[in-house]
Amino acid sequence: MSQEQNTNGCTEESCAGCAHADSCSSKKEDFREPANQYSSIKKVIGVVSGKGGVGKSLVTASLARMMRQKGYTVGILDADITGPSIPKMYGIHEKARGTEDSILPCVAKDETRIMSVNLLLEDEAAPVIWRGPIIAGVVKQFWTDVMWGDLDYLFVDMPPGTGDVPLTVFQSLPVDGVVIVTSPQDLVQMIVKKAANMAQQMNIPVLGVVENYSYVKCPDCGREIKVFGESHIDEIASDMGVPVLGKMPIDADLAKIVEDEKFYEAVNPYLKDTEL
Repeated sequence: MSQEQNTNGCTEESCAGCAHADSCSSKKEDFREPANQYSSIKKVIGVVSGKGGVGKSLVTASLARMMRQKGYTVGILDADITGPSIPKMYGIHEKARGTEDSILPCVAKDETRIMSVNLLLEDEAAPVIWRGPIIAGVVKQFWTDVMWGDLDYLFVDMPPGTGDVPLTVFQSLPVDGVVIVTSPQDLVQMIVKKAANMAQQMNIPVLGVVENYSYVKCPDCGREIKVFGESHIDEIASDMGVPVLGKMPIDADLAKIVEDEKFYEAVNPYLKDTEL
C-alpha cells in the first residue's frame, strides 16, 4: 500500500471525512501543555537515567553550570519529586514565592533559576509520599505555573527509570533532546538502551551520554583505578550513534562543593564543550 495503515487498517486519506476520524489512531494526539504565559524558553533538555544512583542530578547541575559559564540564561526543573537534591546543591533553602497566577522560581547565586518540590514544602526533609498521578501533575505545574521568564536552556532533572514522570515530561513538555547518564557496570548497557529506546519511541533525540564513576585517580601516583570495571560507554554510544559527552571520575573536589552547597561555583572539567 502507498500509505502506512494504523491498527484499524485505515490510512490518513481513507479517514478523511469519516465520522470516526477523531477516534482513529492514525493521527497522533498532542499532549503538550502550554508554557506559563510569562515564560519564553528556547531549549528544553531532559537528563535521564535508566536506574538510580548514577549521579544524574550532578550531571544536570554540571550541564547547567557549563551553559551559565558561556553566558546563557539557564533554569533547572527538578522533576525528581521524591528525591529532590538540586536546591540543596545550590544552597537554596528558602521557599518559592507566588503571584496571583504564577509561581516564581528561586534564583541561585549564579542566577540559575530553580524550581523543586523542596521549595514548596514546609519541611524540606519531609518525605513526599504521593502516588504517580499526583507527582506527574506537580511536574506539569512546574511547566505551566512557574514564571521562568526568558531562558536559553531549561534542564529537567528526571527521576530514574521509564515510569510516570519521564513519560509525563516527554508528552507534556516540548523536549528538544535528552542526555543519558550512566555508570561503567556491564548491567548498564541494557539500562542505557532502555532509556534510549523510550526517547526514540517518543520521537525525542538522544543528544549524548555521560558516564559517571568512570574511575578514581590515585592521589599518590595518578593512576586511574576502575572501581566499577572497564568502561563500555564508547561502544554503547557508537551502537546508538550518539556522542559521549563526558567520562566523570569520582572527584573529591566536586563532592566537596556539593556538600558545601556551593554548586554555583562549580566547574566540571570532565564534560565536553558542547552547545547541546
